[in-house]
Amino acid sequence: MLADVPGSAPVFEADFASTAQWVAGRSWAYPGGGPTNPDDNKLDYLVEDPSYSRGGVFRATRRPDGKWSTGLLTTEGSDEGFMVRTGDVLEARVRLPREIGAWPAIRTWLDGDQEIDVFEYHPDNPDLLEPSNRVNGGHLYYRDAAVRPGEWVDFRVEFGAGSVEWTVNGTHLFSDHQGVGRSWRAYLIVNLSVCAGRHHPAPDPDTSEMSFEVAHLRVRRG
Repeated sequence: MLADVPGSAPVFEADFASTAQWVAGRSWAYPGGGPTNPDDNKLDYLVEDPSYSRGGVFRATRRPDGKWSTGLLTTEGSDEGFMVRTGDVLEARVRLPREIGAWPAIRTWLDGDQEIDVFEYHPDNPDLLEPSNRVNGGHLYYRDAAVRPGEWVDFRVEFGAGSVEWTVNGTHLFSDHQGVGRSWRAYLIVNLSVCAGRHHPAPDPDTSEMSFEVAHLRVRRG
């Protein structure tokens, strides 16, 4: 279970089925809003189909053209338009994918920038998580035997002005000592991408589907 943060109150509790909270199948983190992003070594073809994201299980399936239909949700452009702010704490519980080529992430985004990666993961490095601050710099390659394909992982990230703090499975693992600044804000993105093979292996030829699950995502504010 994810413990309450003293002195803070929940301001966002993810309901992935909510069309007021989330927009499916498009994001300005992709050129032109999508549906593809080959320059980022992705085989993604974003789809709005609710079976790819709205249940909290983010799926990808192989297409005849060689791309993959993929699930993505973002708060950008939604009716509520929720944005994470400096000082907020994000908590999430995630089941990692098993399939080679899968590239899940929870991250923030605004106007081509303001990206904090709560995590990225690639099953070809089965015990490795990749948290990073792309706003002011700072990243970590974190290895843990408890991190494995198909396993559940709890994340807690505090978006501090002077330092972003990552905790995994209740253990503090990284202070970037860079932070996001005092006026930072950004939208949320949850998605499953598929690697094209430049930096991580593309899916095996006999793989036709992959997924990861987000059981819980919330944001607290002091």
